[in-house]
Amino acid sequence: MHRTHIKANQPWWRINWRELFEYRDLFWLTVHRDLTSIYKQSVLGPLWFVLQPVMTTVVFTVIFGNFAKMSTDGLPPLLFYMSGLVLWNYFQGVLNGAASSLMSNAGVLRKVYFPRLLPPLSSVVTYLGHFLINFMVFLGFFTYFLLHGSDIHPSWWILLLPVLVLHCACVGLGAGLWLSAMTIKYRDVSFALPFLTQLWMFASPVILPSSNVPAKWKWIVAVNPMSGVIELNRFAFLGAGSPDRTILIVSFLVGIALLVSGLFIFNRAQRTFVDTI
Repeated sequence: MHRTHIKANQPWWRINWRELFEYRDLFWLTVHRDLTSIYKQSVLGPLWFVLQPVMTTVVFTVIFGNFAKMSTDGLPPLLFYMSGLVLWNYFQGVLNGAASSLMSNAGVLRKVYFPRLLPPLSSVVTYLGHFLINFMVFLGFFTYFLLHGSDIHPSWWILLLPVLVLHCACVGLGAGLWLSAMTIKYRDVSFALPFLTQLWMFASPVILPSSNVPAKWKWIVAVNPMSGVIELNRFAFLGAGSPDRTILIVSFLVGIALLVSGLFIFNRAQRTFVDTI
């Protein structure tokens, strides 16, 4: 005999990981949908995955390298900016995907039940595909400069790349869950998000290395969870700079705190989400 057991909602501090696993098929369908729909009706299609990071790097090289004459720690400007952007773009994609997850799926969430945590989690895998393409582009330029005798010195720290990518996913997901929960009550957050991410990028060593940051602003670099991973990635592949151990430790601790707190805040907000939209 089939029985349906109806019970009260679980406390907001308890996340039902088993339920997420049971909806794994929907998770992968969501990832596939997001990957195939982004540039589906564009003329260049998937080629934008390659063009976007290259064009952004070229713009940074011309504006900040040639015109502003900002230091790149003696590295080729193209490699300097691309080594930072390859991780930043992944973080930003996860952040934006998680932050807009509830509002962009509001129509479906009103009609069909599935774990609300599923859409923001799917953005982690969706933008991982974007990262892999961007990283292959970076490797192409990296190999070219390496074979042509540029002053770059890769090291065994490259092996830590999966850890750095995981950290970017945690920070992006944690911050995105916070913003998603805030958007339910304050819709202004969604309009401010592009501005906030731009500010965050300028506070990260994407454009300017940490070694050139004035001493009175070093604390911003220290508490920024993206600072340590970008500097370490640049050091691992290009051999420039010396990542500060304190900044690395603080970056990872802040990233973990963002993720854990974001999960609980989101889990609390999503319980009444349908009633407030």
